[in-house]
Amino acid sequence: MAFGALHESQDVMSEINMTPLVDVMLVLLIIFIITIPVMKHAVNVDLPVAANTLQIVKPDTVLLSVDAQGQYFLNGAMVYESALAGLLKAESARQPQPELHIRADKAVRYERVAKAMASAQQAGLRKIGFVTEPGQ
Repeated sequence: MAFGALHESQDVMSEINMTPLVDVMLVLLIIFIITIPVMKHAVNVDLPVAANTLQIVKPDTVLLSVDAQGQYFLNGAMVYESALAGLLKAESARQPQPELHIRADKAVRYERVAKAMASAQQAGLRKIGFVTEPGQ
């Protein structure tokens, strides 16, 4: 047997040594960390100052109440079902468009509330909300 000859039980090592690859990646990472802030530069500009005021225009609210008997009240005044659509259409034409708050009695039939919501949608009101009492 010769000195340095491979025995039959020894295999050739076929793994890649990862240490040099990791070293190269770390060097590249350090180079990028150093060069990126140098490449990012902003142009200094003296911006003009404008005096503007923020205008907050809160839209009005329209209150539509439905009592236990199914009668409609628009802003506290009793309204017949036949006139409700026309009044809601007039409200939707205002600028900015008001929000519709619906207050319905808990004993009223849902059908009456659904008709009011359908009338509001057909009138073009986009913001509709329900008013409820806080729970205990």
